[in-house]
Amino acid sequence: MDIKLRFGKRLHDLRIERGLSQEAVANLADIDRTYIQSIEKGKRNVSISILEKLSITLEISLSELLKEI
Repeated sequence: MDIKLRFGKRLHDLRIERGLSQEAVANLADIDRTYIQSIEKGKRNVSISILEKLSITLEISLSELLKEI
């Protein structure tokens, strides 16, 4: 499986575990909802700054965010 797809699935799973919608994650991370959707579908290369925003929003470390990818 492509790394973008694996990361998208990881983000989706973490988001669902926390009971957050794409919109909630987008608002908390100051990212557009459609960008979150594209990440989860494996259509985006994610920058380090976006990874940082997502890890802060999900309250996990970067290493935990990237675990099992």
